[in-house]
Amino acid sequence: MIHDFRNGTRVDGDLFLVTDCKMGTGNTGKRYLSVSLQDASGTIEGKKWDVAPEDEDIFQKGNLVSIDGDVLSYRDQLQMKIYEAESVSKEGVDWSMFVANAPVAKDKMVLKLKSYLDSIQDPDVKSLVCESLKGYKEKYLSWPAASKNHHNYVGGLLYHSLTMADAAASLAKIYPSLNRDVLLGGVLLHDLGKTIELSGPEATVYTLEGKLLGHLTIGASIVREAGKRLGFDAYPLSGNPTSEEEEKAFRRYELWVCFQHMLLSHHGKAEFGSPIPPLTREALAVSMIDDFDAKMMILDKAFGSIQKGETTLKLFTMDERSFYYPYYSVDPADPGLSVEEENAILKK
Repeated sequence: MIHDFRNGTRVDGDLFLVTDCKMGTGNTGKRYLSVSLQDASGTIEGKKWDVAPEDEDIFQKGNLVSIDGDVLSYRDQLQMKIYEAESVSKEGVDWSMFVANAPVAKDKMVLKLKSYLDSIQDPDVKSLVCESLKGYKEKYLSWPAASKNHHNYVGGLLYHSLTMADAAASLAKIYPSLNRDVLLGGVLLHDLGKTIELSGPEATVYTLEGKLLGHLTIGASIVREAGKRLGFDAYPLSGNPTSEEEEKAFRRYELWVCFQHMLLSHHGKAEFGSPIPPLTREALAVSMIDDFDAKMMILDKAFGSIQKGETTLKLFTMDERSFYYPYYSVDPADPGLSVEEENAILKK
């Protein structure tokens, strides 16, 4: 497995999933291939210096390949020198050998999602969140949260959303001015658009909608359509309701707009993809929790490829900083439900 590779490891017919392949030209004008290879334990860059005519077909993204080569250290990073490779049939393949899974079992995460949904007290918030998830739930439970940077594995989207929900629930206790129901709903829906933006957990690529619209716009559109089906768009005025009935209608309308705003603004700034910055308390909290959770996962991933006392390579998503892995660091704990919590949910 890639996680066990060290400088000098011999690779003899091992199988890998191709996640990317680019043709390059060296100083002498000779062509070479840079290949991203993956198994369930991690990824490694491979170089094929002697390119044969058939190699571009062999190393197409999404292919399974059998490789002979050596693992070498180049600029303090492991790299595979590929000598021979051949494409392998995907029929009957156990994809769990090539695609990593979330660190918590799916059944535990589904129970935890149910627990958070059940804990939402506001009926309008609950109905909008549940209606938005309807039709996307199967993908929501298994899709990755990204193609490569963070939570890029089976169930990554759900795992990322639930760890954010853990943080949101805790912050709502510390800061009671935050609306817990709205904040929870926001974090659970914030990346829902990725069920359309990304192709799936195996050799993940961006779909056409993903490339041209992006998950913020897609997610906001899903919430918009869900709200329309529920009649949340029924209030035509901009504010100042004059009756109890109008006040209730306006509250639902306001909630509907604010949820769309949370999804559109959760990247924080225009240069990070948000068309508008967070302009409500809960939108700001969703954006900050998302950023923090993603960065913690990026560091967990980077530290997973080095030993304590070592420093990571420069991380592009962390302002090109290299992070030190201290000896006092603790291994990530399983954030799944306790047995008592599981039993409490199952009894409902």
